Amino acid sequence: MIPQISKDKIRRRVHTRIRKKLQGSDERPRLNVYRSLNHIYAQVIDDAKGLTIASASTASGKKETRKKRTGGNVASAKDVGKMIAQRAQEKGVKKVLFDRGGYLYHGRIKALAEAAREAGLEF
Repeated sequence: MIPQISKDKIRRRVHTRIRKKLQGSDERPRLNVYRSLNHIYAQVIDDAKGLTIASASTASGKKETRKKRTGGNVASAKDVGKMIAQRAQEKGVKKVLFDRGGYLYHGRIKALAEAAREAGLEF
C-alpha cells in the first residue's frame, strides 16, 4: 500500500522552497500569509532584524473582524488584506514581497493579495 502524504506536508515543502528565494529586508519586508480552515492571518516581517512590523487576522478580537461570523471566506480575506495594508502603511512600509506560504494563488490568498494592493501596498 502506498502511504499518502498529507496536503500540509506538501504545502510546507513548497513553502520552504519559496522561502529560499524570498528574504524580507528594511526596504521590502515580507508579507506572509497563513490560512486555516476558519481563519486567515497576515504578517509583514523584516527578516533581517527578525521583527514583525504589522499583523492582521480574522481570529484577533478586533472590532473590524468581530462582525464577521467566520474568517474562512473570501470577504474576510479581503478585510484582512485591507487591514494589513493600512497597518503597514502606518509603520511606513509601502513595498513588500508577497509570501503565499505554499498555498496556491487562488481564492482567499488571491483575495487578500488583491485587497492589499488596492489599499496601497506594492508587490
